[in-house]
Amino acid sequence: MTDMAEATARLHALVASAPTAQLAEAFAGAGHELALVGGPVRDAFLDRPVTDLDFASSATPDEIHALVAPLADATWDVGREFGTIAARIGGADVEITTYRADTYDGVSRKPTVAFGDSLEDDLERRDFTVNAMALMLTPRRDGSEATVPQLIDVGGGLEHLLQGVLDTPMAPERSFDDDPLRMMRAARFAAQLGFEVAPRALEAMAALAERIRDISAERVRDELSKLLLTSTPVPGLRLLTDAGILDIVLPEVPALRLEADEHAHHKDVFEHSLTVLQQGIDLEASRNPDAAPDLVSRLAGLLHDIGKPATRRIEGRVVTFHQHDLVGARMAKQRLKALRFDNDTVKAVARLVELHLRFYGYGEQAWTDSAVRRYVRDAGPLLERLHILTRSDVTTRNRRKAERLDFAYDDLEHRIAELREQEEMDAVRPDLDGEQIMAILGIRPGREVGEAYRMLLEQRLEHGPLGAERAEQVLRDWWASRSS
Repeated sequence: MTDMAEATARLHALVASAPTAQLAEAFAGAGHELALVGGPVRDAFLDRPVTDLDFASSATPDEIHALVAPLADATWDVGREFGTIAARIGGADVEITTYRADTYDGVSRKPTVAFGDSLEDDLERRDFTVNAMALMLTPRRDGSEATVPQLIDVGGGLEHLLQGVLDTPMAPERSFDDDPLRMMRAARFAAQLGFEVAPRALEAMAALAERIRDISAERVRDELSKLLLTSTPVPGLRLLTDAGILDIVLPEVPALRLEADEHAHHKDVFEHSLTVLQQGIDLEASRNPDAAPDLVSRLAGLLHDIGKPATRRIEGRVVTFHQHDLVGARMAKQRLKALRFDNDTVKAVARLVELHLRFYGYGEQAWTDSAVRRYVRDAGPLLERLHILTRSDVTTRNRRKAERLDFAYDDLEHRIAELREQEEMDAVRPDLDGEQIMAILGIRPGREVGEAYRMLLEQRLEHGPLGAERAEQVLRDWWASRSS
């Protein structure tokens, strides 16, 4: 929260901006109310970048469209049935929504929508008080003499901003019952803003956790993704875990809270996974500072050890998790499919979970160039993400061990860079393609061509580039040995 005078100046700048001023004039002229609502108002007080302009109005969707169309470069429906019209005005994207009230009937997984008739009622039904503030930009329809712009704060949102508290405008039980996804949104905003969730809201989340089952997998996926794409998602994940919501949404993660055997000591896998996630986010920022947050990397960091509970064995005084990488990859694939993630994301995350142990052992014995090539080949386009996951997976408090692993991975990346420069490793293929193989051996397309291709690929991985002449000789020798 910044100085109030500075926040006020930012709000006035928003009001005076071309899209806002134009819309306010048009709606006032037509006798409709228009208010800047939610995120832009909140972020102006928090000195955060205002990227979206969201408005609420007494006008119906058709009336909104009629008023906005003459001002806009383009308009489109983002959900006319929900009362929202979007437009681009002077290079800025805006959304204007009719006053409304979303409710759930406890059976359907989608909200029912009823248009409202007052800004205060609209704000009261919003998720959190810090998102339920508005700047009224037009005269009120009731003829009141209030000047514009006027701050409308129905739930004490400004006070909660000052206190760093996340609470609901109405009773949290009613708010979360109206839209159970708000419980997950509480975790996201708490992580994103660094706020504490009000005790009464925490109690309601725990009491109503089962209601998250009423929300479609797609909406749950989107909210989980938004949480993971924040710069510090761990507090939000802890909150969801403590409330019992993550047991429903992503049960494999709370299951990592393994009970330690009285004779077998091992690190807390749940805490380790949260640390890996955050370390991976920090590595993303340091290695690729201009890149957008990477959901695939973050999902892989969170899920990389979910195979451990199923593979946990106690052997004497030692706890083992043999093949937890392979088991975890299958589990990650199943869970992400259930959450309706796209196929590319599912495959990439599962592959990273499968590969996350591949590096270990590199520092204990020298890898051949062939082993390095196979590491790169197996990672394929996921190599940079595998670098980040493997490095962030080091959470030991033993400084000497951590430094040794870090040095070993530095060395591996250096060798990869050298081989890349020498051998064009990003496109590791045999020295001969299928057409050349068939021409040399005088054979037609079939199983033998595939076998020859794979043999040459193995030779390429083992020995590096052979060159066309040497590759042809290897191919002929291999073919002759099959015929003898």
